[in-house]
Amino acid sequence: MTRTVGIGVIGMGWMGEAHSRAYRAIPDRFADAGIRPRLVVCADPVELRAQNAQQRFGFERYVTDWRAVIDDPAVEAVSVTAPNGMHLEINRAAAAAGKHILCEKPVGRFPEETLLSAQAAQEAGVLTFVGFNYRWAPVLQYARQLIQAGELGRLTHYRGRFLNGYAGNPNGFLSWRFEEAQGLGTLGDLMSHAIDMAHMIAGPITSLTSDREIFIRERPIPQPGVGTHYDVGRADSPRGPVTNEDYVSALVRFANGARGQLESCRIINGSKCDMSFEVHGVNGAIKWSFERMNELQLQRRNDANPAEDGYLTLQSGPAHPYHGHFNPAWAAGLGYDDLKTIESYTFLSSIVAGQQGEPGFAEAAAVARVQQAMLRSWESGHWETVQF
Repeated sequence: MTRTVGIGVIGMGWMGEAHSRAYRAIPDRFADAGIRPRLVVCADPVELRAQNAQQRFGFERYVTDWRAVIDDPAVEAVSVTAPNGMHLEINRAAAAAGKHILCEKPVGRFPEETLLSAQAAQEAGVLTFVGFNYRWAPVLQYARQLIQAGELGRLTHYRGRFLNGYAGNPNGFLSWRFEEAQGLGTLGDLMSHAIDMAHMIAGPITSLTSDREIFIRERPIPQPGVGTHYDVGRADSPRGPVTNEDYVSALVRFANGARGQLESCRIINGSKCDMSFEVHGVNGAIKWSFERMNELQLQRRNDANPAEDGYLTLQSGPAHPYHGHFNPAWAAGLGYDDLKTIESYTFLSSIVAGQQGEPGFAEAAAVARVQQAMLRSWESGHWETVQF
């Protein structure tokens, strides 16, 4: 039996393209699921970009006003891939219209807006999902299974980071990502992934102390509709101030008693996409990095043979969750867009089943509460409790 789900995508930049591509891949990669996304309408205020997206991905139509996506009766689910400053308004409108929502993180410009989005969705009874796509690497899903099964024993400490130098060039455009009025900087962008991963792997964070810094304080001003935060302007271009943070770090305590460190930075040199963690328990340890997303470093304490008591490298393969939907071979790795396909499939599966999946807006709200504690710590200079 086939179930068709009408899809609308709001915002046709990189993420809008990634979501559209992912929906198109579901009937192929998850053929037995019987889920058929119907790409109804895409929206972008830049008409040429919306028109190109329609032609490229096969949407039935395009619009320049996102409200037309919400109003379309053929749309059952909405991907919100617009700039962060628009998320709350769109999420509220979608929830009020009874549309299920897949929203890119952060779900709001600020933690308070994420909490309001979660409240609106809960009150409307719609299903939600969040673009914490790094969760879906097959070896990472396997790592979670090992931890939940107690293979590492009691967890003692965790180190998580997202070091991505996309803004390392001082001539990188002053896009909306660098403007406080449009939302948090690294805390909302990169650190949200690091916090969610910590929650997924090590459990809830209960208290923390945090720090932040702006290292590149001015950037070239771009022309409207031209370039992304990956593009570079001229050194002699007019410049404007960066008003949100480049760097965030924190010491954290987990509900299970483990201790940890979190760090994120958008201007770092060297690291390209080091979304990674190390988790240690009394019986073993696990390491993973997105830069080598198809490998998992696993150590089980071997008291009987200390000569083999060290990390082993596991290669992603069909025995790991989701890998077999993409290829049947060991060490024939998946890529970023494959994670978005798994994410989109899991979202639509929750709609078909009528059951809330994970990560939804509840998980985004948990991240937002940690972010609130970090913001308080920046002001107080002290340890702060995460308020639930």
